[in-house]
Amino acid sequence: MTRLRACLVAAAAVTTAAAGTTALVATNAQGATNAATALSNRWYAAAPYLMPTDNNPPDAGAIMDATGLKAFQLAFVLAPNGGGCSPTWGGTSPVSSDTAVQSVINTIRAKGGDVSVSIGGYGGTKLGQACSDPASTAAAYQQVITKYGLHAIDFDLEEPEYENTAAIHNEIGAAKILQQNNSGLYVSVTTAGTADGTGWFGKQMLLEAKSQGFTPNNFSIMPFDGGFNGAASQTSALTNFNSILQSTFGWDQATAYAHEGFSGMNGRSDTGEYFTQADFQTVLNYATSHNMDRFTFWSLNRDRQCSPVDNGGTTSGTCSSVAQNAWDFAKYSVQFAGVTPPTSTPTPTPTPTPTPGTCKTAWSSTAVYTQGNEVSYGNHNWVAKWWTQNEVPGASQWGPWQDEGSC
Repeated sequence: MTRLRACLVAAAAVTTAAAGTTALVATNAQGATNAATALSNRWYAAAPYLMPTDNNPPDAGAIMDATGLKAFQLAFVLAPNGGGCSPTWGGTSPVSSDTAVQSVINTIRAKGGDVSVSIGGYGGTKLGQACSDPASTAAAYQQVITKYGLHAIDFDLEEPEYENTAAIHNEIGAAKILQQNNSGLYVSVTTAGTADGTGWFGKQMLLEAKSQGFTPNNFSIMPFDGGFNGAASQTSALTNFNSILQSTFGWDQATAYAHEGFSGMNGRSDTGEYFTQADFQTVLNYATSHNMDRFTFWSLNRDRQCSPVDNGGTTSGTCSSVAQNAWDFAKYSVQFAGVTPPTSTPTPTPTPTPTPGTCKTAWSSTAVYTQGNEVSYGNHNWVAKWWTQNEVPGASQWGPWQDEGSC
């Protein structure tokens, strides 16, 4: 499920972490403690995604002051772009030598907050793909837990990794190991959402979890970028996903909701859907009334108004493309955590009318396109997400083309 983003060494290393608490009292190279007093799980369940070093990252402390938010979901930990089973930020910055993300975490914790770290996401090579088995995958993630003294972690299992059976086996197995070896660790698993709840690959992931005897705090779906239209389509997908959880794990409805989560996209999605503050309120009401375990969104980097408001009818990684005050959407996370956010002047939330842009060069079935190349097709402009040839723009929601709006 696209969201605009625009494996220690061996099993023995995992075993030595079995005491669990070791991971929560680690020290960094500067000698300062990484551990923080754990927040309630409700805060980790409400933590919105934040890219701490990309997409014009906002000041986390300012968001906390303006909204009352205490928890952040930092994204994303991947395998190195050059290969190997060791954790990096975005495939480029080794966790072992990181100071930039650590500084963001220190700021948040100094104000009484905390973070979860999300692994995976859309695109890039995941550790489940790069590491040889669940134990080595878990050992790589244990480095992240130990480095930052984490109390929570998110497995974002989506395109293209969740189509890889071996990779999902490694990720789910690693999640189970980490859950066992880090006492009290809050574990969420996030995957693609469809109108039916989740698609074939999402269902296979759930069956893998069942086969390994792994139950996280929640399985969350992302009901956007799949032909959704406002809150009603999202709550319908959540209802359908609840039925999938019941049938897969043999849970009753209430138990399934207690292990279910929502991960939305604020404002304009990658495929041109719009989700306003009113939509978020409706889904929040659904989540709380059904006692769901998680309510989050992508992303805080986008939780501010574009200029112009609709961003020219395109999706941005740094603003929402809808009318809003800064951090409007973060306040719904605060409400889910059970806290009343500070008041502010309400902002009207009309769905903007996209302004058609100038059409790019027409797409050709014989041309080779690489990441960043732009074309026009079907009165829309499209940008290539990776190398492609003879793949029609818009033919598949999982395809190589991202819709940039009408032209």
